[in-house]
Amino acid sequence: MDFQQSVTDIEVPKPMSKIYCDDKSKDEGFPYARPIICQMSGDVRVSPGCSSVSITMSMQQGVEERRVRPYARHDNSLLPLVTEVDIRASASENDTPKCSISHDVPAVIFSIGGYTGNFFHDMSDVLIPLYLTTFRFKGRVKFFITNYKQWWIQKYKPMLRRLSHYDIIDFDSNKDVHCFEQVMVGLFRDRDLILQPHPTRNLKGYSMLDFTRFLRHSYGLKRARPLVLGEEPSKKPRMLIISRRGTRKLLNLRQVAAISRALGFEVTVSEARGNLKRFAAMVNSCDVLLAVHGAGLTNQIFLPTQAVVIQIVPWGKMDWMATNFYGEPARGMNLRYLEYHISEQESSLAQRYPRDHVVFKDPMAIHGQGWNALADIFMTQDVKLNLRRFRPTLLQALDLLQL
Repeated sequence: MDFQQSVTDIEVPKPMSKIYCDDKSKDEGFPYARPIICQMSGDVRVSPGCSSVSITMSMQQGVEERRVRPYARHDNSLLPLVTEVDIRASASENDTPKCSISHDVPAVIFSIGGYTGNFFHDMSDVLIPLYLTTFRFKGRVKFFITNYKQWWIQKYKPMLRRLSHYDIIDFDSNKDVHCFEQVMVGLFRDRDLILQPHPTRNLKGYSMLDFTRFLRHSYGLKRARPLVLGEEPSKKPRMLIISRRGTRKLLNLRQVAAISRALGFEVTVSEARGNLKRFAAMVNSCDVLLAVHGAGLTNQIFLPTQAVVIQIVPWGKMDWMATNFYGEPARGMNLRYLEYHISEQESSLAQRYPRDHVVFKDPMAIHGQGWNALADIFMTQDVKLNLRRFRPTLLQALDLLQL
């Protein structure tokens, strides 16, 4: 017997296929922060045309077929907005689709359906989870996107290109069968605009400071720290006031800008719209960001580290939302954070309801009626600041820039 021939003829066994779905993790108070994620390794075949992922493995492992909506927010109201992906296990590769393309890098399947189109949700439900899940691959990972929207891909192209060096595959229209040794369906996530250590979901220990550095590199943002007052005597600190068109408008925005200028700020007023790269550069050029509670405050991610964020909190016991959606994230990005809570006289609700109404007497009773009631009342108010009352907050922002 020829020894060389016998070695050549030996078939190297394929690694055992494995699948693990994290569907029982909990985060008390933040149930949406634990979406289902399935990780597969071995002989894994992605069939976009059938909206399925097949894995060849022993039936003794007792794997049942399951359906996963690969959107990084666990929310039952999202069901019709996110495409399901079937995960199927077969005992033989003869029972799985035949490979048309084989890949030597991992794959991640995720959705840009759901609440995307709102900048807060684009970041908290897709882009930060995508960073958390895939940055460790250093670009060597393929993205399959369900609920595909070309305009969304184009908008965030600088970030997506840094996370994956390959063309994105439209899961909704691609007809090939793609074979991989490692596939993830869904994305890891944390709370909104927050990254903190976790033994299984954040093995690398990424933080929001890491994410903001990633953003600055992706968009070519130059400033890593704000102006320190007195450092350049002729230079004024720059403030960006984000204006709104719909609800929660700042009705005396011009007067707020005027008093800010009088106190020594160079003020720019802008909506959070248009070309994202240009707007990100505008935010990064500023030392203070001021906005009424809403998605515009998400733009704090572009600020230089240790810049100041001022959130104007509307009437209606909005403390929890203000702190958890924007306050805690700001601190996690090493920003200096201030809140200004308006009085009932500064709210347009004062023109809609008498002072003895439950809206003013017991705002938490409105919260108790559920999100729709809260959104219809407190989220639709406008704000007219008492400039004398607001002035100390502006002075506090100046003080923070001296540190």
